[in-house]
Amino acid sequence: MTHDEAAQHLHIRPGGPADAPAILDMLDSAVAWMNARGNTQQWGTVPYSQTSGGVERVERYTTRNTPYVAELDGTTVGALVLDTGPSPQMPIAPAGEPERYVRLLISDRGHAGLGIGAALLAHAAEETRQAGVNLLRVDCWAGGGGELVAYYERNGFARTDPFLSGTWPGQVLARRLA
Repeated sequence: MTHDEAAQHLHIRPGGPADAPAILDMLDSAVAWMNARGNTQQWGTVPYSQTSGGVERVERYTTRNTPYVAELDGTTVGALVLDTGPSPQMPIAPAGEPERYVRLLISDRGHAGLGIGAALLAHAAEETRQAGVNLLRVDCWAGGGGELVAYYERNGFARTDPFLSGTWPGQVLARRLA
C-alpha cells in the first residue's frame, strides 16, 4: 500500500480502555525495532509491557487522557494520546497558557512509512483548534542524532526547550495553531 492509498483508507477514532492491548503491542514492537537498530537508550531494552508501570501508564492514557486510534481496514495501526499538559513525571514546565500536549504517538512498525503518525498529529492539531486552544506541544527523545526531533519539525512543530530526565536527553516542541 502506498502512502496516498493509506491516507484514503485511514480512519481515526476516539480510543478507550479496549485499545490498551493493541497500544501495548505497538509499544513492545517499537522497543524491539529500536533495539534491532542499535537504539537501546530511547526506551531501553525491556518490552514496554514488562517495564515498571508500563501497563498502568497505558491504562491511564486510555481512561484519564484523550486517546485516538488510527485504523487501516479495521486493524489498529497507530495511537495518539492528548492531555492538557506535560507528564508530571517529566522536568517540563506547563506552558502558562491553555495547551494540548501529545503524551504518546505510536504507529505499528509493520505499517511504517504510510503517514500514520503525520495523520494522527494533524488530527491532534484539529482537535486542539476545535477546543479553542492555540498551542499544541510534544516532547521527545533528542538523542540518536535528533531524528525524532526532525520528524516533529517536518510535522509543523518548532523546538522550544531542551531538557534532561536523569541522563535521558529530551526536547520540547510546540506548534502554534492560531
